[in-house]
Amino acid sequence: MRRSEARAGIGLIAPTVVIVIAVVVLPIIWSISLSFQRVRLLTLHSAGFFGQYSLENFKLVFTSQGFVSTLLTTVAYSVLGTAASIALGLVAALALRRRFKARGLVRSIMLLPYVAPVVAATFVWQVMLSPQFGIVDYWGKRLFGWDKPVAFLSQQTSRVSIFGIHLGIPLALIMVILFEAWRQFPFAFLFLTARLQAIPGSLEEAAKVDGATVSQRFRYVVWPQLVPTIAVLSVLRFIWTFTKFDDIYLLTGGGAGTEVVSVRVYNFLTGNGDIGLASAQALVLAVVMAVPVGFYMWRFGRREERLS
Repeated sequence: MRRSEARAGIGLIAPTVVIVIAVVVLPIIWSISLSFQRVRLLTLHSAGFFGQYSLENFKLVFTSQGFVSTLLTTVAYSVLGTAASIALGLVAALALRRRFKARGLVRSIMLLPYVAPVVAATFVWQVMLSPQFGIVDYWGKRLFGWDKPVAFLSQQTSRVSIFGIHLGIPLALIMVILFEAWRQFPFAFLFLTARLQAIPGSLEEAAKVDGATVSQRFRYVVWPQLVPTIAVLSVLRFIWTFTKFDDIYLLTGGGAGTEVVSVRVYNFLTGNGDIGLASAQALVLAVVMAVPVGFYMWRFGRREERLS
């Protein structure tokens, strides 16, 4: 009976295993193999798993012009975009926590940035931030007295004066970070709303009876309940933002100081036709992404195992 059940189980999972190997495992192995070979688009047909392996691609990746700045831009974009989207999601979840009329409708409207097609969303932002006919520039001239149009998506730096100190801010990068936060905050909003609804109301009622203020109830009752969910969101959003391509490419094309690693890989692949170099860059990207995942598993994985 035990052998029969084992054979039946193997037979049931065999199709899934075959699909995963064909669609996921083999392409990963193929990409790793290409990253150690000097393969261009015209010579791809002659490349194989056992070619002439070397570290030349990785040497070119780390020594190529702009690699460090692109990596720093990607890290800044990922960290700030992740933090801003989670912060906005938390604010929205707390604001819509209490019952009121049309709360369901307002929650549904909150999801529009996330479910809207990325092409339509980026087009709206391009029109809104246009220096010729954008509404932001129009109201900036009327309310703040801008003397000339501001190219938000094509101007790399902008000089601002704060208390007499002149600073240069990465204008285009800030705009794509704001777009990322606006577009992705509904994802955090859904997770945090579900977690807030699961918190027993008796905990806050007891704290309120004991004289705790609103900020104290949030700090000592609500916030500890949200930390594990925020940790999971931080890891997921960082990974997805770190590999983000379509948002930045559609908004700025990677120009004006907004080139991230994924756009750089695309340029290596299409502009130079260098598949080996693009694969090496993608492998470096995967190794960098493994760092926050490993930190999360080390910091929170054991705690969740104990709780389960």
